[in-house]
Formats: sequence, C-alpha cells, structure tokens
Amino acid sequence: MFRDEVTLTIGTRQIADFASCSIEADMYTSDHMFSMELSHPETPVTVGQEVTLKVNGQTELTGIIGRRVPSYDKRSLRLTVHGRDVLGWLVDACCEQFITLKGVTLQQFAETLLAKAPDFVKGPGIIYQQNVVGNLKKKRRKGTPALSLLQDTAQAYARIQPGQTVFDVLKTYALSRGMIFYALPKGTLVFGQPLAGGAPSYYLTTRRDNPSGNNVKAAELNENVSKRYSKVTVVGQQQGQEVFGPNGAPMINTGGPQTTVTDSSFPFYKPFVAVDNNDARSPLLHAQMLLQKMRADGYMPSYTVAGHSQNGQNWQINKMCHVVDQVLNIEEDFLIYGRTFERSKRRGTVTHLRLGYPGIMA
Repeated sequence: MFRDEVTLTIGTRQIADFASCSIEADMYTSDHMFSMELSHPETPVTVGQEVTLKVNGQTELTGIIGRRVPSYDKRSLRLTVHGRDVLGWLVDACCEQFITLKGVTLQQFAETLLAKAPDFVKGPGIIYQQNVVGNLKKKRRKGTPALSLLQDTAQAYARIQPGQTVFDVLKTYALSRGMIFYALPKGTLVFGQPLAGGAPSYYLTTRRDNPSGNNVKAAELNENVSKRYSKVTVVGQQQGQEVFGPNGAPMINTGGPQTTVTDSSFPFYKPFVAVDNNDARSPLLHAQMLLQKMRADGYMPSYTVAGHSQNGQNWQINKMCHVVDQVLNIEEDFLIYGRTFERSKRRGTVTHLRLGYPGIMA
C-alpha cells in the first residue's frame, strides 16, 4: 500500500492506480514534467488531453499529455504516459514576426505574446507580484509573497524576433526586471520573486547525537566554484546603438548604462559580463540577479524523504525549510525551489527536494 494518494484526472475520469509515477515542480525549470505507468494498460488515453494531477486532494500539476507509450513483453502489457505543465506550450511555441514594443507595461507585453495561446494556457490567468513590476515603489516585506495583479510602469522598449520561443522572451524580460517567470500547480502564470525568508514550513533532520527524530532517507551537497564569479557587469545596450566587430559579430556597446556588482566571498578575481537589451533601469536588477544565482549554483543541497507530505502538508516549492544535518554540517533555513514526487514498487513513495538560498533568482 502506497502512502499519500495520487490521482490523475482526464476530463471527468479519475485514475488512481499506478505502477509508478513521477511529478516534478521547479521554480527554475522551463517546464515541469510528469510520467505515469498505469496499472491498467487498457485505459483509454489520448495525446493532447488536458490533465490535472492531485496529491492528497491538492492540485500539484496542470498540463497536457504529450506522449503515450504502450508496450509489452512476454510477461505483461504496459501503458506509460508522459506530459508537461502549461509552460510546455510556451517552451515549444515560437514568436512569428518581428515586434518592437515601446512604452508598454509588463502586463501588456505578456498579454501580447500570449494572445494566441490555447485556453488551457491562458485560462488560469497571470499574476504579477506586488512591488516588483516596473519601478520598485515599496519595500517588500521579508517572507511575504504578496501576490496581486497590479498595473506596472511602462518600459522603454522590447524587441521580439521570429523563432524566439514565447517562454524565452518572457523569461528574459522578467529577469531584466529582477523577477522570475514560472507556473503555479493550478496553471496560473507568475511574474515575481522567490520567497526571501520567513518561518519555515518544513523540517529536515539528520542528527548523530539524537537520531530518533531523523526524517532524511538520502542527502547530497553539491559545491561548485566553477559557476561563480567575483564580479558581474551588465551593460545596457540602448536601441539604435548596436556595435559590430570586424567579423560582423555584435560587440558590447559601452556607451549604454552599465552596472557592476561584486561578491566579496569569492576567493579570487573572475569577471562576468552580460548585455541587457532593455531600458536603462534594467542593468542593476539584472546584475544583482545574476550574482545571486551564481552564488546559489555554487551551493546546492538536495534531500530525499519518505512520503509526499509532512504534518499533513504536501511538500511545495517556494516554501522555507529548516535543515539540521550533522553529517553535511548544515544548520540553516533554505528555500525549496525544486520538488519531485516519485513512487514505484521498488522505491515506495518518496519526495526529492532541491534546496537553495532564499530570494535567489535564475
């Protein structure tokens, strides 16, 4: 008997009997995947169908079935279905024409790109996080997501080229504003910032002195200096000021606005330079975001726990988790930025958690 109830809803049908399943969620991944091997391979399933995945009655992914794989051998018949959340459409769909948007808000920008999106993408709507659209008017309270739909300040311009994916355009524009672009489990699209702190919702414990309360099945800490830099410079390239080198390749135009931020904790000098093609307000936000992300990439703990919930609450991304790990020498609050529910007869019911520093953006 598996712990925690998982159901797959297709139209009016609910399927709750699986040989195995995996459900991903990650604030820094372009699209979230799911994979399910049905216990009854005769179940009618069609690619392109809209689905909802629930864990313990709570929606954890909304998307479509992208791939159906029936198979068999001498012992059994099998049916595995694979799919992605609503961001899968944005990752695949390309912009169709050159567009220059001047004096538009982020909301207008997003609505222009999503005008032709299917209803399952547009239906749940878009949320713009308070105090991070356009100019930052008020300080966001630490630990408070404060999501609300606001009219944001118009930006100078944005360029769109045919062949760019809708997701890449929206993600790049969000990053230049100091935000990330992701989807909630119910399919709502969000422009915002990761949780910056607050009381932890979950606890991970591995103690050597008192192991009776330990709840970790496996853990790993990935420290990587190669992805970090001591100095990040972002150059704002103004419209109509492109500069090209002798071979025709574009060069950095140092005549635009420029911002440099440094990481005093990095052990040696190592510079990084990026070009931001949006307006003059962008470079500082972009540089701070890049430095934060590099710091996060250099220190990445991950944990595996039994079940899909703790104290009656499903494991969720963008929530704080307090870690006490006397094996890896960690005692700190982290943000859960990635989570995968997994179950199989071999491994049982487990959740894989990817942790990072609060407030970090990718």
